[in-house]
Amino acid sequence: MLNKLFKSIIDQDNAPVVVCDTGSVIVYMNPAAVKRYHRDLTGSNLKKCHNAKSNEMIDKVLSWFGKSKDNNIVFTYHNDKENKDVYMVALRDKNGSLIGYYEKQEFKNKETAVPYEALNS
Repeated sequence: MLNKLFKSIIDQDNAPVVVCDTGSVIVYMNPAAVKRYHRDLTGSNLKKCHNAKSNEMIDKVLSWFGKSKDNNIVFTYHNDKENKDVYMVALRDKNGSLIGYYEKQEFKNKETAVPYEALNS
């Protein structure tokens, strides 16, 4: 049941979520990620979508994640066009071993919707 709840949380998120194993193979993309990248890349290696410098940084972050169970999140860049910060986040099993990672995006624009507006339709 808990896995279904977590999957539902990720699937409902408006921000793209791409989950990779420690070999950078994409194991899951939420619907927002599929829409953003115009296709489901599950099973592909994330590094094939990036340039050499980005791949070098991915490797450095994965190495850092592996050095300590406390190394779990790295700010990677700010996207001015979309006004968002992007992070790499470690995924660990219950023993703290690194099992993968995902990209977390935090949008900085103020919400423009009226609170509870959806309830009036």
